Amino acid sequence: MVSTPAVVSNLPWVEKYRPSKLDELVAHEQVVKTLTKFIENRTLPHLLFYGPPGTGKTTTVLAAARKMYSPARMSSMVLELNASDERGIDVVRNTIVNFAQTKGLQSYATASSSDQVPFKMVILDEADAMTKDAQNALRRVIEKYTDNVRFCIICNYLASIIPAIQSRCTRFRFAPLDQKLIVPRLDFIVNSENIKMTSDGRQALLTVSNGDMRTVINTLQSTAMSFDTVSESTVYQCIGQPTPKEMKQVVSILLNDSAKTCMNLIKTKLFDNGYALQDVITHLHDWVFTLDIPDEAMSAIVTGLGEVEQNLASGCSNETQLAAVVAAFFEAKGLCAKEMKQAGVKAKGLCTKEMNQTGVEAMEH
Repeated sequence: MVSTPAVVSNLPWVEKYRPSKLDELVAHEQVVKTLTKFIENRTLPHLLFYGPPGTGKTTTVLAAARKMYSPARMSSMVLELNASDERGIDVVRNTIVNFAQTKGLQSYATASSSDQVPFKMVILDEADAMTKDAQNALRRVIEKYTDNVRFCIICNYLASIIPAIQSRCTRFRFAPLDQKLIVPRLDFIVNSENIKMTSDGRQALLTVSNGDMRTVINTLQSTAMSFDTVSESTVYQCIGQPTPKEMKQVVSILLNDSAKTCMNLIKTKLFDNGYALQDVITHLHDWVFTLDIPDEAMSAIVTGLGEVEQNLASGCSNETQLAAVVAAFFEAKGLCAKEMKQAGVKAKGLCTKEMNQTGVEAMEH
């Protein structure tokens, strides 16, 4: 359900259009339904939300808090901490314990009321950044103050949370959002802000987001502020990544031209436009799996791209690693030629025009 929120106009759009109620959330229906039952029955357990960024974890728990507490009680009943900044053991021993051990005066009056909950809530966002000592201290706090406080722990990586805390919480996984669920919210923002957006611009936003609603909205706002129209080219230009058309040309070059030509043309088309090799590798990885090539050749390319990505992370130069990318494709072409010869097919390798056309057509689909 998409409703018109009462917002301040100068807020970033990701905050301006953040859902404030559970029924405004566009995804995770089962999670919302379960939380609603917990709240209605006043049996809310300790919660652990985990999943990729931008999938609605923080929005969901804040909407649940608004459902449990009136606006006048929110400040006294909800403690929200970002564990990336406040992640030490002192925060657990001081800030959280002091909040947890005090019982609100209103809770006594509303303990028997069906429309209010008597316990407080502590929201620990990005808790996977908490130190192990802080998590171990939090383990005991969760048990000791359960009658007065419910904890909601939010993280991106479940493995970063110690098992002792995981066992004390009810876990909910937030998967990346489906594109069909993002589109209605995206169109709502576009109409509300009177933005001109093309169909390929919408698809580009969905593609670069990878199911991250925050990325969609932030990229939309940046593009709308920089250009008159949100199109595929303006979206990719805004985020500084090569367009699918440019990547198609790069793949065609790698499949057909000599090593020296590959190096020179890719430098001209990508590096001179300010694109990072890291982003090029990410897009190449997606394109490789659309090629109709033997498994050995595909494995050689994927392995080569993985090694280049690791080398870039350790500080190696772009030009040297670009040569490694070209070498990985040439190794794959050699494997393709070897397999075709073994099959009795007269061919010089993957660089023939017919095979390249087949690969490009497969990538387009």
